[in-house]
Amino acid sequence: MPKVKKKTLNLRGNVLDLTTPVVMGILNINADSFYAGSRILSVDQAVERAEAMRSEGASLLDIGGYSTRPGAADISEEEEINRVLPIIEALVRHIPDVWISVDTFRSSVARQAVEAGAVLINDVSGGTLDLQMFETGAGLGVPYVLMHMRGTPQTMTRHTVYNDLVPDVLFELQQQLATLRTLGQKDVLIDPGFGFAKTPQQNFQLLNQLEAFQTFDAPVLVGLSRKSTIWRTLNIQPEDALNGTTVLNTLALTKGADILRVHDVREAMEAITLVSNCQPA
Repeated sequence: MPKVKKKTLNLRGNVLDLTTPVVMGILNINADSFYAGSRILSVDQAVERAEAMRSEGASLLDIGGYSTRPGAADISEEEEINRVLPIIEALVRHIPDVWISVDTFRSSVARQAVEAGAVLINDVSGGTLDLQMFETGAGLGVPYVLMHMRGTPQTMTRHTVYNDLVPDVLFELQQQLATLRTLGQKDVLIDPGFGFAKTPQQNFQLLNQLEAFQTFDAPVLVGLSRKSTIWRTLNIQPEDALNGTTVLNTLALTKGADILRVHDVREAMEAITLVSNCQPA
């Protein structure tokens, strides 16, 4: 009998049902993200953007203070904490019904974010850049996004050579997942890591074979929103990549994506509604 993929997340006692896919809205608390429209520079701006995303249907809001675009500048842990904690605290006060994810690869940032009210850790490094992250996440008892990446945000474009892309990514994720399970991590989400140590063509190959990630007993999170795979292929800019994002998100939904991480919530929700209505009754 085939394995049935887990379709719920325990968010500090609240159950997030993934029978129908959901949207994670992106809130970048920095001036360095690749898409200028996603950059947030104040608490008030973050609350306003969060309220808009929530009203459009976002189930989760992903708060990140460290830009992970290729070649982005490194910042200290202190700077990252100073960026994300005031936003998380403000969202907890002003929008108490929203579920907050912290986008960080640093265990100290994750711990303080969860203590401030975050209910999910989204680690772009898959535990490779901070060896305390797995133990910290398991101890905090919140879901953990295990993403595939090689190298660092500063070096990942030099780590795109694979023997066989999809099997290699699956194997590397499986190794990390086994460690997480050993430590007692209950809820894990799998993110194939589009754009992280992958060329545009490799990203298309990964999307084409996204069904392969159903082998994990875990929901699949997909982050394709306005990425260079879209705008470089179409010879446009990130600001013009919404239509391309919707196209690839739709493909991802047909191939088993459970969470879409996006800059544009309303359009992603529309894709989910339409694809869901195409499914057999």
